[in-house]
Amino acid sequence: MTRFLSIAATEMLILRRNRWLLMATVVMVLFALALTFAGSAPTGTLGVDMLTISVTSMTTLSVYLAPLLALMISFDAIAGESERGSLALLLSYPAGRGEILLGKFAAHLAALAFAMTVGFGTAGAIAAWFGGAGPDSLFALARLIFTSILLGAVFLALGYLVSALSRSATAAAGMSAGLWLIFVVLYDLGLLGAVVMDGGGNFTRSIFPWLMVANPADAFRVWNIAASDGVAMASGMSGAAQTLPDWAAPLSLILWPVVAFLLARAAFKRVEP
Repeated sequence: MTRFLSIAATEMLILRRNRWLLMATVVMVLFALALTFAGSAPTGTLGVDMLTISVTSMTTLSVYLAPLLALMISFDAIAGESERGSLALLLSYPAGRGEILLGKFAAHLAALAFAMTVGFGTAGAIAAWFGGAGPDSLFALARLIFTSILLGAVFLALGYLVSALSRSATAAAGMSAGLWLIFVVLYDLGLLGAVVMDGGGNFTRSIFPWLMVANPADAFRVWNIAASDGVAMASGMSGAAQTLPDWAAPLSLILWPVVAFLLARAAFKRVEP
């Protein structure tokens, strides 16, 4: 435990020194505030408070931004250390590779959690101040922050996997960009094309919803939509969210970081310093 905490503390100091924590927090606050005020127009039309509309807008933001920030922070966690020559020194410490990876993961996830909590919390507080907030919308905001941290954990672990499989930090950056594009953009485009070709058949009714939650980005979106009637109504996706059982999206989003971390640890064991 001491070794794990020491590695986590060192990684957190590196994040502070590189101003990564500050920049990530500023980016989250600015984007969340911009979407909150830009998306507040339908409040009166839909009959929901401003915080509910804000949560809907920030859900869309988090689908794109949380994976991107997570991959940016994790893509060179192994490949970058190896390229700089510091991996051999790190592995010479009395800590196993699993402890090293877990320490990095804890520090990086704490940084992401801080940025998301401050960013979404600030935008949510301002939306509640100007447009009101009910118990449901406050709970929806808390759930958004929690699920955004989970989504970030998924892509942190995937970033470590890519980093362990890459020969250089440049290659890891390219693979991370491709990973983000596949999970966040191309996967949904492929599903949309399949639905159009199916024309409302068995694929659309039975297979499509499960393929949605198989993707962590879509599982995140479905979880936040299905759990709140106000958010579902504001987003226009209530039908898709109600097709699946309540446990499907949470289970997917909880299992993804565990599986991805185990794969990253297995790949890290094969990396030569």
